[in-house]
Amino acid sequence: MADLELRHLRAVCAIVETGSMSKAAIRLGLTQPALTAQLQRVERLVGGRLFDRSPTGSTPTELGRYVVNTARLVLDDLDHLLASAQDRARTFTPQPLLAGCMPMLFLARLVAELSNRLPCSEVRTEIEPVGHTLVEMLNSARLHLAVFERFDGLERRKLSGVEIRTLVLEPQFVAVAEDHPLAVREVISLAELADCDWVVPPPEANSLRMQLHTACATAGFTPRIRHHTWEAGMARVLVENGAVSLAAPASRSGNGIAVRPLLGDPLQVPIMVGVRTDGALAGRAHEVFASAAYAYRSIVDRNPTFAQWWADHPEAHAELDAAMLVCPPLAV
Repeated sequence: MADLELRHLRAVCAIVETGSMSKAAIRLGLTQPALTAQLQRVERLVGGRLFDRSPTGSTPTELGRYVVNTARLVLDDLDHLLASAQDRARTFTPQPLLAGCMPMLFLARLVAELSNRLPCSEVRTEIEPVGHTLVEMLNSARLHLAVFERFDGLERRKLSGVEIRTLVLEPQFVAVAEDHPLAVREVISLAELADCDWVVPPPEANSLRMQLHTACATAGFTPRIRHHTWEAGMARVLVENGAVSLAAPASRSGNGIAVRPLLGDPLQVPIMVGVRTDGALAGRAHEVFASAAYAYRSIVDRNPTFAQWWADHPEAHAELDAAMLVCPPLAV
């Protein structure tokens, strides 16, 4: 029986399905004599005639029906084997991981965490200042994951195959020039910035736009916005020359800039992590979230003031802490 081949099984199935040797030969791309030779070989191997031939076609004998039914089972099993093996090959062959992120201080550490925790050939990043653009890219499967600041209207987006979680509720500090009169303060009140020129991101890239105006109105003034840029180096130059801007709390003071917390934390922004629930990251959202958690935690101590704020506000990073408990740190 070792001489029986899959092509022989396909041949006898084709004869039954088409009802004639000539039609089966056309389907298989063989000449009729070649198909007849294959059938005769099978009949010699099994020890009996498989078809009765007549002017109207080929009819399987009882032995032929048995062989055909069994052949179909074998061929179906083979198809299933090939399909499942190909799926596993695609699953376990490392592919590039596409990560989108707003400009954030923990991006480099995030890339390292993802590279070491997830099966991928490399991590490629798309740096995009606009959160809703990253969500659109994630929703259309142009990204596997995205890290962004929450923006107005996120809850109204129609998302498919995407899981989004809050990483941390991040306070906003303020940056002033080192020689600014308020730089000597450990904490600055928002109301004390009423007469300052502000540097903010362009409206379409500013997830804190409405929150800033609301907080300033509560403090009794309208912010005097004079400069729009999302480029950190340009914002820094403007601040060094007398303007003020919001700053990520892990930002360091120095080189002409003083970074200070705002009294009462009037401005806070949720940092979000979005993951595709299909494809390369199916079933791995918790590992992505843990990667972002460890990456963010690594920058907290850059600014001692933020490190103290972090210790005093465990409620702001409860989900981040939980993610780190679920996935242990990477071995050094």
